Amino acid sequence: MFSFSIFFSRIGGALGGLANWSRLTGSADDDWIDKINHIWSVVLLTAFTIIVSSAQFVGDPIHCWMPGEFSFARIAYAKSTCWISNTYYIPMDDTIPEHVEMRQNKEITYYQWIPIILLFMAFLFKVPNIAWRLLNGYSGIDMDKIVSLSNASLLSSPDDRTKNISHIAKYLHRWTECQQDYHSNILVRMRHRFSNIFCFCYGKRDGTFLTGYYLFIKLMYCANVVGQFFILNAFMSIDYNVFGFEILDYLLSKGEWKESPRFPRITLCDFQIRQLNNVQRWTIQCVLPINLFNEKIFIFIWFWLFLVSILTFINYFSWVFYCTFKEKKLHYVKKYLKMEHEIRTGMDKKLARKFVETYLRDDGVFILRVVGKNSSDMVLTDLVVNLWKIFKDSYVPSKKSNRSPGSEDTDYFRLNGDSTKENYV
Repeated sequence: MFSFSIFFSRIGGALGGLANWSRLTGSADDDWIDKINHIWSVVLLTAFTIIVSSAQFVGDPIHCWMPGEFSFARIAYAKSTCWISNTYYIPMDDTIPEHVEMRQNKEITYYQWIPIILLFMAFLFKVPNIAWRLLNGYSGIDMDKIVSLSNASLLSSPDDRTKNISHIAKYLHRWTECQQDYHSNILVRMRHRFSNIFCFCYGKRDGTFLTGYYLFIKLMYCANVVGQFFILNAFMSIDYNVFGFEILDYLLSKGEWKESPRFPRITLCDFQIRQLNNVQRWTIQCVLPINLFNEKIFIFIWFWLFLVSILTFINYFSWVFYCTFKEKKLHYVKKYLKMEHEIRTGMDKKLARKFVETYLRDDGVFILRVVGKNSSDMVLTDLVVNLWKIFKDSYVPSKKSNRSPGSEDTDYFRLNGDSTKENYV
């Protein structure tokens, strides 16, 4: 049964990681592309938030050219009004529109909200990781602990490393046993068949829950990094999608970069002053030094998002490729068995296929991949060999057993889901 207390404790732990660096970087059950998304992008956007906030609240974000008759009180009032009620941009060579509606259409509405926009972007980069940490334990295994223990074995003494790897292997073996279906019929076989196609849709006992859920998290990373462009378009009311391409085109054609109309530094501001029943309307020219920072920051963010989106999509399709094709999973595991010369005969090759397809299954191979990406080949080789030996000891009939020729190893054929053993003897 799904425990709500465990679920909410995971929520607290995941959200707590946003404020604690060790919790933020402590997750070891993902790959380096995931870390670029949910760690380094978050750190980068948070740093930019601090820079922009300092410029806004510590410095003077706006300077305006006031009429000479304005008192100090009017100057302070005009600056505050122009900062909070938006300014609008009209190029110097253009005529200022007479109609108020036309001026309002040119308003710059985003610069006061940039710290909040950046924090919201950082939170969105963290959301897939929070989702992964909340539900990956639902499969019944703590991958973060497995990878951490594997890493701890790297610098351990040979005896301690052997003990740790053996402990991990026994834990994984127990987990694979708990995930098996202990009955076989046409409905179970159909469910397994569809589960191989649709990944985690049919439950964790089909051995595809972790793999499918991780691919879904990868898809969330892809959707997030692409959605960031559209979010900035909506928040800033600019065509941010092509911002970086325009900069490159301008640099290649002009050789240098000047002020962008998307982040104007000289703007206009309209405000009214009421004196009894007389309402006076003023138009003044203002300078936004903050846009000097904003422009450079959002240029960098555009190229960062562009790079991260390319890497994330390549990473997603590579994971789909390796998790979908059975031969790739078989080759991955056999590679480590061959390193220790565990595959010597044709029977060993057949057993290796059963080891991958019916014992480890998709989720088991996925866990080994995650361990390999966060640990070393030496640790992963020892772990695969330990699991291989446990598999043979637990499920493969011993030649020295006293079984009659017609007897069957119940566990072995329960694992295979076969009713005969003619292909394995």
